[in-house]
Amino acid sequence: MNGKAFLLTAFALSGCGGGGSVVEVVPVPPGDAERGREVFLSTCRECHGIDAKGIPGAGDDLTVSTFIPSKNDAELVAFVKTGRMMNDPMNKTGIAMPPYGSNPKLTDQEIVDALTYIRSLAVEPQAATNGSNEEDEENCS
Repeated sequence: MNGKAFLLTAFALSGCGGGGSVVEVVPVPPGDAERGREVFLSTCRECHGIDAKGIPGAGDDLTVSTFIPSKNDAELVAFVKTGRMMNDPMNKTGIAMPPYGSNPKLTDQEIVDALTYIRSLAVEPQAATNGSNEEDEENCS
């Protein structure tokens, strides 16, 4: 993907995050699910549960997410960095997903590792995609 495509993707994702800021989408190296499990358990489980099946009123079930498989890792890293505001139309819980999952020390690699772990838990395998923005974006808050 060239620089113009990344910039367009970043603008498209800024709507998903609802925060109004644009986070640049940059290529990321492959993730490691084992390391990602540790990142998930230390950062994501508070809202998405120890098994990523969600906690009612806090975070969605990521194992059946349609949003995650519709995005590639670079796009999802940009999403995690931006978060999702509680008044975002795509937010089903009414609770904000803070940028970086409230852990501003997360590196891009740690986010990709967590995403790789989350994809491994999917009810149907969630492989990284070319990042079509036309898919259902409701299952990511």
